[in-house]
Amino acid sequence: MKRELILLDNLLAAAKIKPFIVVMPFGYGVTPGGPQAENTAKFGKDLVEDVIPYIEANYRTFTDRDRRAIVGLSMGGGQALSIGLNNLDLFSHVAGFSSGLGSAENFPKTYASLIGQPETANRRIRMLWVGCGAEDGAFAASKAFSEFLTKYSIKHTFRESGGAHTWSVWRRYMHEISPLLFQ
Repeated sequence: MKRELILLDNLLAAAKIKPFIVVMPFGYGVTPGGPQAENTAKFGKDLVEDVIPYIEANYRTFTDRDRRAIVGLSMGGGQALSIGLNNLDLFSHVAGFSSGLGSAENFPKTYASLIGQPETANRRIRMLWVGCGAEDGAFAASKAFSEFLTKYSIKHTFRESGGAHTWSVWRRYMHEISPLLFQ
């Protein structure tokens, strides 16, 4: 993760991003190897009820949704999309890299609040970004998710690139989206 922070430091030094706080919690709401079907919901509850209030109480930060993003990769990408898009009162910028999204047949249930009011969602979302390397095992689900968002008229960016489920892909995405945050 050190390289990623250097990447952000370099973007900040080049005045390509505004200063922001990066929080990277361990994305498990259940014990690794435990009932993973509950993981995102439990992690989301912890994030909303414990992590965000802790950061707001202990760090000098903005507390409004327009200056809060949720971004993740792999399992964390699926979590970021699910938690962020189901909590648009808390997050205005949402992104997932090589996201663990599960089956496309579950998208309508998982994102029911999003697709139920696409006009409202589009007004609230300042950035929705999904990226995946074409050689990644998560590519088919990421592409299906983009098609799902398009079907329901949810504005987003889908970035298909070369590469697999690797840090080199995720660093490229982080470099691309970081200047888009909080603009």
